Amino acid sequence: MSKQQPPRPEPLDPPMVPFALAGMAGWALAGLVLLFFRDQLVESGRESWLWICLAGFLWGLPGLAVMMRHDANRRRRRAGQ
Repeated sequence: MSKQQPPRPEPLDPPMVPFALAGMAGWALAGLVLLFFRDQLVESGRESWLWICLAGFLWGLPGLAVMMRHDANRRRRRAGQ
């Protein structure tokens, strides 16, 4: 007597643009919050944190472009099924 295996679940394939936008928003929010503490950051030698937030936000732009292309391909794949 062979035991029947349950069907394999489909892998998750969520839209990725919201994740890219959330990451960019996180870096932007962190940078805006740190602007309020700029004097303390300069005094403690941590002014680079503001630049890190800016870099995180700017690196999100190519990431967003890649995720937009991914989602377009995802829609095309699903339309062909």
